[in-house]
Amino acid sequence: MSRSSRLLSNTMVFTAGKFISKLLVFIMTRFYTACLSPSEYSAADLIANMANLLIPLACLGITEGIFRSAAAREGNKEAFFTNGLFVLGVGSVAFLCLSPLLGLIPFFTGTAWLIALYVLMSNFHSVVSQYLCAVGRTKLFAGQGILNTALTIVFNLIFLLVLGMGVTGYVLSIILADAVTTLFLILYSRLWRAVKPRTVSWKIIRPMLAFCLPLVPTTIFWWITGVSDRYMVTAMCSSDMNGLYTAAYKIPTLLIYAVGIFDSAWKLSVSGEADDEEGCRRFYSSVWRVYTTVAFLGGAGLMITSPLFARLLFATGYEGAWIYIPVLTAATVYTALDTFLGSVYFARKRTMWSMITALVGAGANVVLNLLLIPEWGAMGASIATLASYLAVCILRLVTTYRLIRFDRELGRVAVNTLLLSGMTASVTLTTVYDPRVMWGVSIALVAAMLAVNLRAVRDLLLSTKRMLTGRGN
Repeated sequence: MSRSSRLLSNTMVFTAGKFISKLLVFIMTRFYTACLSPSEYSAADLIANMANLLIPLACLGITEGIFRSAAAREGNKEAFFTNGLFVLGVGSVAFLCLSPLLGLIPFFTGTAWLIALYVLMSNFHSVVSQYLCAVGRTKLFAGQGILNTALTIVFNLIFLLVLGMGVTGYVLSIILADAVTTLFLILYSRLWRAVKPRTVSWKIIRPMLAFCLPLVPTTIFWWITGVSDRYMVTAMCSSDMNGLYTAAYKIPTLLIYAVGIFDSAWKLSVSGEADDEEGCRRFYSSVWRVYTTVAFLGGAGLMITSPLFARLLFATGYEGAWIYIPVLTAATVYTALDTFLGSVYFARKRTMWSMITALVGAGANVVLNLLLIPEWGAMGASIATLASYLAVCILRLVTTYRLIRFDRELGRVAVNTLLLSGMTASVTLTTVYDPRVMWGVSIALVAAMLAVNLRAVRDLLLSTKRMLTGRGN
């Protein structure tokens, strides 16, 4: 199977599994906003995001190390898995010993135990599922995602709707879904047979840690860029405003879901290949053209349809969340570009650069949040997020060129950026000026963006047709 065909095949498999899962979670937004007040929704989101910050710390980032090592063609995959589990076990014990310190943080008084369980279950679930994906069990990987989401929904219905457990029930649903899914994967794939204790060796662990340890601070910096503003909005404004801001982020998250699906397939493709430089350059160039086209047009589409999504998904009391959606959607477009460019560091094992660029974004985000939130509230946080992701995108466009010299089509990306900026402003200003005029401007800008990307759209359709008919190369 050719590189492009394999990428398309993996993307389709992950889309079938992950997109269904994410779509179900997206639809549940209406349920959450009906069962939880803005203040409770904010508290649940802060707990989940703190757990996501601690997840790579507790496992020392070994999940990515297992995936990158096991997906490569060379090496003993079972040895990588066994040594990864060993690192995870050591990290988990250390994390449990330190977890009571979470109770000293005012946001998490009484909920430290929930965060600890969330982190542990998520790490074991990730290690098991990512290993199975890396060794080619992609259909099982996609299927377990649907199972995990279905279990989360079932537990949500029980804990929130039947038992009325509020924030605790929301978090417990995620924890139990991870635990049951992990147990299923172990039993179904008989994964204990892949554990070879005699293979535990520092010679295997050391290169894995050298690759994945820089990804730990990288994840922390991304957390600061994408999540710290919610804590700052809560502290500087109110938990109710953060609840609206959190709800608003759910709609742009659709684009992040799509990016996550592709990123899994893309990393699997670039991890298993060791092509010549020219072949690699052409492959990256063709994928980048399609990727940027989908990202910009997808962001534009989300902006245009955001009022409809808001009416469908937000319960009474969340009407004020809509105003933040356009800016946050623009931010997710650059999140998507950042993710693709980060795959260059992943493929070339230059994860230190991934950390440095993420640090720049985190620093810019904190400074801008401190300057803008006191004056503009959650809108200031939205603008800070957009500016930070854009800064990282520019930096990564420069630094990745040294590693893989693929065609970045900077002129087209710049024009798309101008059009997207105009759309963001026009959609946001529908609440200030004549909505008919502003929506007319927005639709015209979408048409202009489609015209700019028409050749890329045509190439995408033709290449997809070729790959589906077996003529891809």
